[in-house]
Amino acid sequence: MTEQTAAPATGPEPVAAPPAPDLPPVPPLPPAPVAQGPRPPRRVLRAVARWTAAVLVFGAAGAGTAYGITSMERTDVPGLATEDDGRWDYPALALPALPADKPRPYNDGNPSEIHYADLRELLLPAPAGATVDKKLKGGWVSNEQFVSEFIETDRPGIVRTLREGTLRHIAARGWTMPDGTSNRIYLLQFSSADDADAYRDDRYIGASSAGDPLRGAHELKLDESWRGGGKIETTSSYVFSEPKPYDSAQVRAGYVVAGDTLAMVVQSREGGVGTPRVPFHQTLILQNQLLG
Repeated sequence: MTEQTAAPATGPEPVAAPPAPDLPPVPPLPPAPVAQGPRPPRRVLRAVARWTAAVLVFGAAGAGTAYGITSMERTDVPGLATEDDGRWDYPALALPALPADKPRPYNDGNPSEIHYADLRELLLPAPAGATVDKKLKGGWVSNEQFVSEFIETDRPGIVRTLREGTLRHIAARGWTMPDGTSNRIYLLQFSSADDADAYRDDRYIGASSAGDPLRGAHELKLDESWRGGGKIETTSSYVFSEPKPYDSAQVRAGYVVAGDTLAMVVQSREGGVGTPRVPFHQTLILQNQLLG
């Protein structure tokens, strides 16, 4: 009997599945993180931030306009206290108004680099907590008052240099802080920047010489810790301190030559513990900014 092959069963045709919807493109993988070195210690960051910004004093549009600090946080200004690093708490600083039609010292129209503002208003104000010196209240002082800062044997020569030069006047302010630190600032204004430079040279003030010996200091040497922070390009600074062993008080002194004006800042503290470096440098920076 012949075997017959069964015919395949017939049924409905299979229905094709609908096409899958397009999937959104796969986003690229994020780049692998770049290895970074260890972060600086927080105390280093704080120290850098404290000294990064000096007082910013800039010009306004016209004569007779005052200049001031702007666009800066309180903690960015070295004149104002942040955390306790020994700085003094100075008030907000501003340059005085100029007389009408008078330029600033370093403008093209002022080749003699004259400060036309009232010199007394360019003196750094006393910080909070200071006791103002009754002889140095921020007004005019005599040549004799200025030379009293130096040893007696050198005073006649200094007076002679002042009289033979073109000194116009001297303004001064002094104070004593609660810790006993004494601060005196003298601003000597001459007829021109050349005359201020001549006084500096005649009295041997320079990068390696503090000039005439100051009263109470047996020696003054270049302050190696001074970095010129906040220095204005148009000014020159010469900074000195009395090395150990000092007597009952350590003396620190700094000179700033700014156009027609020479500033002298002197600090000392009795007791044999030394004169703090931080407020001394702070005072120099701020006085430089006012004159610059």
